[in-house]
Amino acid sequence: LAYTCWSGCVEVDPETEAVYGREFKIRCISCKKRGETVAKTFTEWFFKGDGMEKFDLILMYQFPRLHVLDDRFTGRLKWNGSIHSEDLQDMSVVITNVTYDHAGTYMCRVNRTLIFESHDYNTNVTKFIDVTVVDKGNRDAASIVSEIMMYVLIVVLTIWLVVEMIYCYRKIAAAGEEAVLENASDYLAITSESKDNCLGVQPQE
Repeated sequence: LAYTCWSGCVEVDPETEAVYGREFKIRCISCKKRGETVAKTFTEWFFKGDGMEKFDLILMYQFPRLHVLDDRFTGRLKWNGSIHSEDLQDMSVVITNVTYDHAGTYMCRVNRTLIFESHDYNTNVTKFIDVTVVDKGNRDAASIVSEIMMYVLIVVLTIWLVVEMIYCYRKIAAAGEEAVLENASDYLAITSESKDNCLGVQPQE
């Protein structure tokens, strides 16, 4: 028997801090409530720069066609979402070379048509992402804590290894001393027995 599988979909919060001159992914994920439902989806991306009053349409994607509609993003904006399907759940895009002009609010509009046997159902989802542009990236708290924990673990394991080595050395040394004393006792016992035998032989002569 063959079973049909659908990959899981999880809506993850987008990052909001882009670094000047680097690549930045603007995440937009909209999961279907029922993964097995067939759907056709197209998406529109809008942008409102800092100090601007209205949103401008910058990108449209409907598989397999991608249209970048704003000169500020020409050659810089790439599709990074679902591929090879009209059923889109990941509508993320990537800015390849961030400038300060890319700071502002992005709007991801998802237009989805759910296809049932008896009818079609249209639904729209809109998400807003506020993006700031900085000169240098700031490390998040999770990476800092994980690095500190790594160094603490290395120190603890090193100390534990040293203690184990000292314990094993002392144990081996103690076992060696006991063996030497035991051998010395055996030697003295043999020597005493030999002397007794000699004393017993002399009177007979």
